[in-house]
Amino acid sequence: MMSSTEADDNVSKCGCKGIRSCLLCERLKEEYILNGNEAEVKLQFWYDPLLKSAVRKDGKPPSFPFPGVLLWEDFLSKQEEEELVHEMDKNIWSPSQSGRKKQDFGPKVNFKKRKVRLGSFQGLPAISRPLVERMAQQPILEGFQPVEQCNLDYHPGRGSSIDPHLDDSWLWGERLVTVNMLSDSVLTMSLPAAQALELRLGGEDTNHAGDDQEVRVAVRLPRRSLLVLYGEARHKWKHAIHRRDVPARRLCSTYRELSTEFLPGGPQAEVGLRLLDVALSFSHTAS
Repeated sequence: MMSSTEADDNVSKCGCKGIRSCLLCERLKEEYILNGNEAEVKLQFWYDPLLKSAVRKDGKPPSFPFPGVLLWEDFLSKQEEEELVHEMDKNIWSPSQSGRKKQDFGPKVNFKKRKVRLGSFQGLPAISRPLVERMAQQPILEGFQPVEQCNLDYHPGRGSSIDPHLDDSWLWGERLVTVNMLSDSVLTMSLPAAQALELRLGGEDTNHAGDDQEVRVAVRLPRRSLLVLYGEARHKWKHAIHRRDVPARRLCSTYRELSTEFLPGGPQAEVGLRLLDVALSFSHTAS
């Protein structure tokens, strides 16, 4: 298996654009940006997968139900993780934003113009087929048919992170599935404190919240675990991986399904059928 140092040496430049940055470009600018322009944190919680609730980090009340998160620990075996990482490192890692590297297996998409085409898409990687079949054993993932797999490589030496964001909902469907590899990490969910107050989250501590304040819920991602975001966690809460939560090389694979617009009965059902036929052929092999 390729070491983290060897893998990191494959990238000679970063892929940052606009306000994005990583350690590679910050060193050139002689600047150091820890996590960009973050909002002030009003309240911090941990996600408790047993209670399915957000619990105060300081142990004090209040806590509140946090629906839309499924954590499947030990989804991968150690041998499966080793094989997956080995297979990923046989493919080319391309520079991406904020110190990440990526491999995309999916259609070509222009989200601004809302256009999608097959392009050179050959299907999801062959090694992913048994993982997708295993996912379907979980009731919340019944009928899950991914049409895209995005592999991301995070490394502390590059200051890798991903800013708080909501995934597109025009093309991508209800469930976002991520498999976490090589190291533990934390996914940070965030919501403006004013919205949290409207949802009656956080109790009186969210009163008089400023426009730049937010509530955060930290979701622990153990090594070899699978995470599903759906419902409120998918559509209302932004999610991020902060630089400080990447202590070692981390690989993840995110699988996305089609939205109802591209499913049977939707206005672009025919396009969706073609995309699924290619994706679920699992015909991609390492180049």
